[in-house]
Amino acid sequence: MPTPRPRGSVRYDHSGRVVLVSGGASGIGRAICEAFHAAGASVVYLDVKPADELPSDIRFVSGDTSSEADCERAVAETIAAHGALDVLVNNAAIQPPNSYVPVDELSAEMWHRIVGVNFSGYTFLAKHALKHMKQQHSGVVVNIASGQAHRTARQVPAYGPIKAANLMQTRQWGVEYARLGIRVVSVSPGAIDTPLVRASLAAQGGERELANRHPIGRLGRPEEIAHAVLWLASDDAAFITATDLEVDGGLGAFGAFADPYPMQ
Repeated sequence: MPTPRPRGSVRYDHSGRVVLVSGGASGIGRAICEAFHAAGASVVYLDVKPADELPSDIRFVSGDTSSEADCERAVAETIAAHGALDVLVNNAAIQPPNSYVPVDELSAEMWHRIVGVNFSGYTFLAKHALKHMKQQHSGVVVNIASGQAHRTARQVPAYGPIKAANLMQTRQWGVEYARLGIRVVSVSPGAIDTPLVRASLAAQGGERELANRHPIGRLGRPEEIAHAVLWLASDDAAFITATDLEVDGGLGAFGAFADPYPMQ
């Protein structure tokens, strides 16, 4: 049998590429930053606060993705620092525990906040990144969607529909820019062991119950999503655009037989 690769190792070479990751301070975003860095890329991340203990040459830009001005500045600072922008990873997302309510109990404030970060933020960053990618006739945008983009659960009237909208962003942008040498893809994680999922578990139920819903029998690891992103952003995936990859431990195959509770 082949020797398994060490956790966190990467096989794709992204040397010379410049990568901007939103929500890179923790969870999946942090794992993506670390993986691209290990693969030789120059990495910048946009978040509301810096991460602890990321490599010192990973550049931090402070900002909120719901602000177009912050998104435009993040793209501009990335290009100013490194002279290019080759890969944008739209990852920043929120799913506050107090958003787990039926739609008739959802406040306008909560709706607008989730839309602002999880949907508008993806649009704002892509808008300004794609302006540059058009000029260089190359680039990859990776949107981090969710298993909830494909199937729903109780008490996620904002997060679920907005994650489904991320899939249409992927398709529409992918078609729009395909002839310009730019690819747009998305990844839909299942339940991944992140602070966001930990908060969800505290609101909805225990880790063992959620892990057992996956045919693989466990939660996913952030680096497993990162490795999928690195592959999709690599030249090995050059014929893939305007589509989504589910990285969910087989959870989606259950369909209606899966218990309808929130996942990452």
